Amino acid sequence: GGGVGKTTLAREVFNATAVRDFNPRAWVCISDDFDVMRISMAILESINGCGSDLRNLNEVQNQLREKVAGKKFLLVLDDVWSEDYSKWELLRSPFMVGDPRSKIIVTTRHERVALRMGCSTGCTYKLKLLSDDECWSLFEKHAFGNVVVGADASESIREKVIGKCKGLPST
Repeated sequence: GGGVGKTTLAREVFNATAVRDFNPRAWVCISDDFDVMRISMAILESINGCGSDLRNLNEVQNQLREKVAGKKFLLVLDDVWSEDYSKWELLRSPFMVGDPRSKIIVTTRHERVALRMGCSTGCTYKLKLLSDDECWSLFEKHAFGNVVVGADASESIREKVIGKCKGLPST
């Protein structure tokens, strides 16, 4: 579901030192508009670091092929909703020429989307809700920092916060 931390986790991976040898790297937010031309352009612009005046999907995908050919790339497609396999096949076609160690990370609210994109159950990660203690610990860290809060006030606030969070880290 929403707010469980999928995008935050993907961003941590994308910015991690361990993936610095992936080049090029691109991040694109998808949402509910899985338009192959728009997404392909956004990926190309993310790789180039600037805009492009290409207007034809074939030209855009040829440029993408050139950018990733033989390279170990990292691509994040954030918040994918579409289960349309034919659109996914069209979008990923330029990336088939990349180094086999390349990675495409997809965040989605729907397990069906991940399965449609060809992921086996071994490559999907389902984020779980936080426990009450984890909710409170996260809240304490961000709300109070290093300040010590009295036990009575803390317990009263704790119950309200846990009730409001419902296991989500970003409510």
